[in-house]
Amino acid sequence: MASNFGELVLVVGDHFIPTRSHSIPPQFTRMLLPGKMQHVICTGNLGGYYYESEEYQRLKELVGGGSANVHCVAGEYDFLSSFPVASVANASSGTTAAIMSPSFPETKVIQLGQFRVGIIGGHQVVPHGELHALSMTRRKLNVDILVCGWKRQEGVVEFDGGYYIFPGSITGAYSASEPNSRPSFILLAVQNDKIVCYVYKLKENAEVDVSKTEFSKKHYIGI
Repeated sequence: MASNFGELVLVVGDHFIPTRSHSIPPQFTRMLLPGKMQHVICTGNLGGYYYESEEYQRLKELVGGGSANVHCVAGEYDFLSSFPVASVANASSGTTAAIMSPSFPETKVIQLGQFRVGIIGGHQVVPHGELHALSMTRRKLNVDILVCGWKRQEGVVEFDGGYYIFPGSITGAYSASEPNSRPSFILLAVQNDKIVCYVYKLKENAEVDVSKTEFSKKHYIGI
């Protein structure tokens, strides 16, 4: 699959499991198979404590089980803690092993093909989701593409010489700004200096709608 489409990058965020949603829709889980992605980008708000660790493990499975290509940042409701969040007893040895809550940075920059990609939770940009404010953040990070969570309107926007990717919520979790959001995620096919972006959205009739956008590297971005 990767040889035909380039590097496949899953972009997700705002799971909020179990606080605002029970699970990822089965229509999506049937599509997101283990080991099929080269990278996963997550804008945070996986869940909390044990559930956050559990959802993070699922993301790692999508890239074959490792964490090197799972790029997560902290959402406003993530627990940034290195303390044990649960304990599991080992019956054979009588010892207790701690399950650690993953700790994510506020921002992260990665390289995909010829693109520098910045990742943020979105809550730290005010006004939330406002493109002029996001443009300042993109320039500060010196990136071609800014992936941003918090905003529930999924899709890709070109603005002020850069690209902005909003994955929405993969579970359709509500927010104050968008109480009736629909589940969505984004798949990127990165081909050196070109990206094909597929936006997947679960409609009210339980069918999955897919839209496609293509864009190329702008060599002056970030200067």
